[in-house]
Amino acid sequence: MDIRAVLLGTVFAVMWSSAFATARIIVAHAPPLTALAARFLISGLIAVIIARALGQSWRLPPAQARAVILLGLCQNALYLGLNFFAMQWVEASLAAIIAAAMPLMAAALAWGLFGERLPRLGVAGLAAGFLGVGLIMGARLSGGADPLGVALCLVAALALAVATLSLRGAMAGGNLLMIVGLQMLVGSVALAGISALTETVVILWSPAFVAAFAYQILVPGLAATLIWFGLVARIGSTRAATFHFLTPFFGVAIAAALLGEAVRPLDMLGVTVTMAGILAVQVSRSGGAGVSPPSRP
Repeated sequence: MDIRAVLLGTVFAVMWSSAFATARIIVAHAPPLTALAARFLISGLIAVIIARALGQSWRLPPAQARAVILLGLCQNALYLGLNFFAMQWVEASLAAIIAAAMPLMAAALAWGLFGERLPRLGVAGLAAGFLGVGLIMGARLSGGADPLGVALCLVAALALAVATLSLRGAMAGGNLLMIVGLQMLVGSVALAGISALTETVVILWSPAFVAAFAYQILVPGLAATLIWFGLVARIGSTRAATFHFLTPFFGVAIAAALLGEAVRPLDMLGVTVTMAGILAVQVSRSGGAGVSPPSRP
C-alpha cells in the first residue's frame, strides 16, 4: 500500500463520512425519500452518461444485471432510504457509527453462515467493534436518542451486509461506472414509488439545502464511488476496505464541526474501540466480500 493509496483511502473515508452530516441537513428541509429519489435520479443519469461516453455498455451479463437490481434495492432503496428516514430523529454522528459497523456485520455473517476463515485477530476485532458500537448506542439511547431511528439504522446496515455477501464476484467484469449509475436509477424508481404513497412534497428552499443536495450528488454520490473503485483496482477490495476504520472518527468529527453535535467522552472511547475492531477484522480477513460500491447516505 503506497502513499497514493493511503491518500486515496483517506480522501474516500472523509467523503463517505461527510455524507451523514449533509444528509441531516437535507432531511431537515425536504421529505427524506423524495430527496433521496431525486438525488439518485440525477447521480444515476450523470454516471450513465459518463459511462456511455467512456464506451461502457448498459447491456449487462445476467450476473451483473442481478447485482444492479439487488444493490439498487438493498443498498440504495433499503439501506440509504432507511438511513435518510431515520436521520429525521437520529444524530448524524450516531448514524455514521452504526453504518460503519456494516463491515463487522458482513464479516460476522460470513464467518457464522458461510464458514469463512476468521483468525483470532478477526474474532477479537469483531468483539471490539461491536462493543464500541454498543457503548455509543447505549449512551445515546440513555441520553434520549430515538429508539426507532436507531433500530432503522441497524436494519439498514444489516440489509447492506447481506446484499454485499450475496454478490461476491458479481461486480467483477468491468462496466463499473455503468453499474453504479444503473443501480442508482433502480433505487430512484423504488424510492419514488414509496415516496408517492407516503410523503407530501414540501421543500424548504435555502442555500444550506441546495449546497448539501449538490454536495451529496457530486461528492459522496459520484466522486467517492470513483475513488473507491480506483482504490480497489490499485490495492484490492480487502485492503481498500481497511479504510472503513476511519469513518467513525470522521463521521463524528464532521457532524460536530458542521452541525454542532456534541462529542461526549464515552463517544470518543466507543469510536476508538470501534475503529480498532474494524481495522483488526479487515486486516485479518484473507478474502473480501466482493467489489460492491461503498455504502453511504
